[in-house]
Amino acid sequence: MLSELSALSGGINADRFRKILSFQDKGASCIYLPIERKLQFYKKAPRLNNLTTKQLNNLKFSHYLCGASLSKHFMKQKIVIIGAGFAGIQLAQNLDSDVFDILLIDKINHHQFQPLFYQVATSQIEPSSISFPIRNIFKRKKNIQIRMAEALEIQAEQKTLVTSIGNFQYDHLVLAMGCKTNFFGNSEIEKHALTLKSTAEAINIRNHVLETFESIISSNDYDKAALQNLVIVGAGPTGVELAGSFAEIKHHVLPKDYPGIDFSKFNIYLIEGSAHTLNNMSEKSKRDSENYLRKMGVSILTSKFVKQYDGRTLTLNDGQTIETYTVIWAAGVVANGIKGLSNDSIAPGNRIKVNRQNLIQGYENIYAIGDIAYMETPLYPKGHPQLANVAINQAKNLSQNLGLQLKGQTLKDYEYKDLGTMATIGRNKAVVDFGKLHLKGYIAWFIWMSLHLMLILSTRNKLIIFINWAWAYMTKDTSLRLILKGNKKE
Repeated sequence: MLSELSALSGGINADRFRKILSFQDKGASCIYLPIERKLQFYKKAPRLNNLTTKQLNNLKFSHYLCGASLSKHFMKQKIVIIGAGFAGIQLAQNLDSDVFDILLIDKINHHQFQPLFYQVATSQIEPSSISFPIRNIFKRKKNIQIRMAEALEIQAEQKTLVTSIGNFQYDHLVLAMGCKTNFFGNSEIEKHALTLKSTAEAINIRNHVLETFESIISSNDYDKAALQNLVIVGAGPTGVELAGSFAEIKHHVLPKDYPGIDFSKFNIYLIEGSAHTLNNMSEKSKRDSENYLRKMGVSILTSKFVKQYDGRTLTLNDGQTIETYTVIWAAGVVANGIKGLSNDSIAPGNRIKVNRQNLIQGYENIYAIGDIAYMETPLYPKGHPQLANVAINQAKNLSQNLGLQLKGQTLKDYEYKDLGTMATIGRNKAVVDFGKLHLKGYIAWFIWMSLHLMLILSTRNKLIIFINWAWAYMTKDTSLRLILKGNKKE
């Protein structure tokens, strides 16, 4: 039997009433809607199980209390999410606003669409097209608070998160900080190489490359040799997409801007430690991507590792050297860390060990989702691939489980459903793997474009990107080659 309900003035219809969660509190079945923080009891109240749908619609509720006791369940659960990437944004969007208060923390004030960073770096789209202010995303969500801060430490016993702007209490803490570039402990490479893990870094690459061409015009022969070599380290999707894009603008765009430069002497190198490009895709995709890149003039060096780079001379493990002022490092990632977690919960790559519900090993209320989560399953005994699809669906699963947990119901295990892998190399050039089905060329390129447009958050940005792509396709040109730098104050 349901306990007595107290009703205050307010309004709610039957549909919303049915979203109220049921809880077991000391043997009594309790139902509540946490609309107000203030709790009041009334001696007389209707019994819910005696009310029809019509009666429910006619009643006005603003508060429901369990007659058994004042349980902790009468207050909204406080969830703190660190990181506004694919996982963090998706989780915040899917959590029930009637049950959870959410604090979303990130070091920057915008969500970044990482798959298209390379297009910003190669002057194909504007940075604002793939950057979305977090506060604007959640402007209609009254239960979500945003803080721009750096998460410093977890104090698990006190249920406290320490940040650069203060401490925050939580009922549940969710880590969704994503990954950063992995330099494998080489501080010299880290000091001199360019990286591509944020919109700001994409702009930095664009500025650097455009300034390089400005310098070639007036440089002496000694500097010109290093200016005319561009090196990309790592031939995963990011490296392959960068190499293909730079090859296209080298042939179709830059000669018009810089008629005084002989671009036949401008070299693009793609260096990969394994035997092939796109090493995690099918054999056909590896072969096709390499063929595309070589036809576009990219020099592919496989089974080679970068041993050292001092800002001018890049040295490989076999002793080969390349003189260059431009090295873009896309050779791997490592998970962002935070103080306070047990060493037993850390997996290779600094990822965090979680169970099938993304609960961190050794903790009762701290979760990890997305790229930083290391979850072993029968299908993926070495952890899931670090893909947007995994991050998005782990977040959706966790949002469901947090609701199920409050209702005392069985939680759902997560498993990744491989919907396919794809990479684009250039205009009408892409590779797609759907299980055993392999596609390449225009069809694969069209699928790649369509999927990425679907994942863009706002309709406005979808339209802007589509227009930029359509213009570039028709004209083989863009007008986005801007060097944007602030003036340094003396």
